[in-house]
Amino acid sequence: MTIKPDFTAEAAATRPGHAYFSVHDIHAYYGESYIVQGVSFDVREGEILALLGRNGAGKTSTLRTCARVGTPELQRGEIWLDHQPLHTMKAHEASAAGLGLVPEDRRIIPGLTVEENLKLAQIAPPIGWGLDRLYDLFPRLGERRKQEGVTLSGGEQQMLAIARALARDIKVLLLDEPYEGLAPVIVDKIEEALLEIKASGITTVLVEQNAVRALKLSDRAVILDTGGVVFDGTAAEVLGNAELRAEYLAI
Repeated sequence: MTIKPDFTAEAAATRPGHAYFSVHDIHAYYGESYIVQGVSFDVREGEILALLGRNGAGKTSTLRTCARVGTPELQRGEIWLDHQPLHTMKAHEASAAGLGLVPEDRRIIPGLTVEENLKLAQIAPPIGWGLDRLYDLFPRLGERRKQEGVTLSGGEQQMLAIARALARDIKVLLLDEPYEGLAPVIVDKIEEALLEIKASGITTVLVEQNAVRALKLSDRAVILDTGGVVFDGTAAEVLGNAELRAEYLAI
């Protein structure tokens, strides 16, 4: 089964609440390895998009390409955020434009407390996400604000990584495997926070191996297979299509 995406720049512009974050025909390589093979999708403002697929399908590589982190290297294609061409930018420029990547390894800075990690990331003065609001979103971080970040539990470190991205007053949040290794009760807390983030108007792209949980949280879904898009539609369509789930998600 292959379901072709309906993305074109023209089609995106005519959709209700047209694309806020658009990825158009991106191709990227790790050295000689052709990893991202013409991926396209668009996300409306305030929407949660689940980017799914089996291991090796190109999900993390697509996120890293969007964030302009250096590898994989974008060879061609366009990435737009609120009319800004991210494909022409370096990683720090894309970050300043409003793109926030939370990588799978979280990258909490050793030697710094929770609060110091947040203050280091925070723009000055903060516009939408000051420390008080971040601690309201993640009360555990407020309780541990003076604790060294790398000594937190895995779930608390994930909360800190998300809060640190928000501290820069981002427009789009890219999350790579945020549930990995976490107990279900902690995943519940993360999902509650993601819904609050959505309510604030931030757009989210979520890569997650726990596809069922990701789909239940998300508005729409894009499925990748061997570096390309094989499905682009609503999350409900994936949840309701056993053949699609079995072939591309093994669920």
